[in-house]
Amino acid sequence: MADAKEEKKKMGRPTLYKPEYAEQAFKLCLLGATDESLANFFNVCVTTIDKWKLAHPEFVGALKAGKEDADALVAKSLFKRAIGHSVPETKVFNNQGEIITHEVERHIPADTTAAIFWLKNRNPARWRDRVEQKVVVSDDFDELMGADDES
Repeated sequence: MADAKEEKKKMGRPTLYKPEYAEQAFKLCLLGATDESLANFFNVCVTTIDKWKLAHPEFVGALKAGKEDADALVAKSLFKRAIGHSVPETKVFNNQGEIITHEVERHIPADTTAAIFWLKNRNPARWRDRVEQKVVVSDDFDELMGADDES
């Protein structure tokens, strides 16, 4: 029975997957790679990338880790942009032919667009633009206006 399984595994086209693809895919995902761009890089079809995800846990793990790390970096940058931050900067001066450098902190002001984007995505129920309104439809004008029937 084991011989039949071994024989069945050997049938078909050999996989193009190599173990080092997991590390390469991780690095590509850190740079924002999509499944389509991974397929182009590895010179395979997108369906092959999907098959590799199913067949190689280390490959799908590398993709997830790379995408999560990249997303975390972008979220951190967006947050810093939303609240404002300071960055070190080197100023260069020419004082009568002598080059002088001076380290300073440059303030990047808060960006309201980044703040709105952050809030809407973090808590859409609270920060959405639309306000939900309840509409009641009735043929009875007195009922809508709250008038008593006994008056």
